[in-house]
Amino acid sequence: MSQLKQGLPQVNTMPQLLDKTPDQRIVHYGTWEQFKFIQKGFDGSPGVRLFYYDGAIEVLMPGREHETFASIIGYLVTTFLVEKGIFFQPTRSMTQEKEGVVSAQADESYCIGSVKAIPDLSTEVVFTSGSTSKLERYKALGVPEVWFWEDGLLTLYHLRNGSYERIDRSQLLGLNELDLDLLRRCILMAETDTGEAIRAFRREI
Repeated sequence: MSQLKQGLPQVNTMPQLLDKTPDQRIVHYGTWEQFKFIQKGFDGSPGVRLFYYDGAIEVLMPGREHETFASIIGYLVTTFLVEKGIFFQPTRSMTQEKEGVVSAQADESYCIGSVKAIPDLSTEVVFTSGSTSKLERYKALGVPEVWFWEDGLLTLYHLRNGSYERIDRSQLLGLNELDLDLLRRCILMAETDTGEAIRAFRREI
């Protein structure tokens, strides 16, 4: 692990960052080869998510609040897909990668309708940086739809003609019937009572 640390910022830069966010996030600039070396060093480290795009290497260790929101969003989306009989494959935070160009790990991801190399939907909880900057790496991967949960709001983007456009309703098979206001209300409800949030969601869909 000592070799790994040589490629990252000095640890004395971390306390100020940790005062501001429940997540631990390190951004380092380097080559694809350096990223792959760092990625290998984190093999077998659960909870750590790695990203690379345009020379930026990001190491994210989500905090408790991040993981709580990511889990409840994933559970509610999965519940909707199951209840509506929509074929899906949950791919969670699997590595989505285009060799030498981009690598990303969403909080949750799904193939909808059929199994694919790159999921149809990726979702991210955002605490440490803006969602729009993250869209560039998903565009490079060709992910059809990306959802962000940030500051209590759910924002959806759909890839069309090589660019993401913000949308009010999912364009994916079956998910276009999902009431996003209901989803948002139940995500917020889950902060205080996860069980009741899930029951309320099931009653309404």
